[in-house]
Amino acid sequence: MLTAGALAVFSVAALSAQNGTTDESKRKIKTKVAPAYPELAKRMSVGGKVKIEVVITPDGHVRSTKVVGGHPLLVQACQDAVKEWKFLPGPEETTQIVEFSFTSSGT
Repeated sequence: MLTAGALAVFSVAALSAQNGTTDESKRKIKTKVAPAYPELAKRMSVGGKVKIEVVITPDGHVRSTKVVGGHPLLVQACQDAVKEWKFLPGPEETTQIVEFSFTSSGT
């Protein structure tokens, strides 16, 4: 659950062109769970972006995740949340980058 002091924004970005994925190949998200803003990060007013690489099975479940970047206080909450996401089925396993943004209101 997000509090008034935190705003998490989600976006899915394709991997770079050298990995062969384009915007047309992005899997659509069926259901997603918002990451909990870690209490310590809130108290310390830690914000920023977290990028998680997600491997999605053909049936739309998350097979695995890998942190690509982000503040250490925020990455675990994002990994835990994205593991609960469900994507629309596709013809094959795909890999995407999911980006989370945390903004502290400073209160």
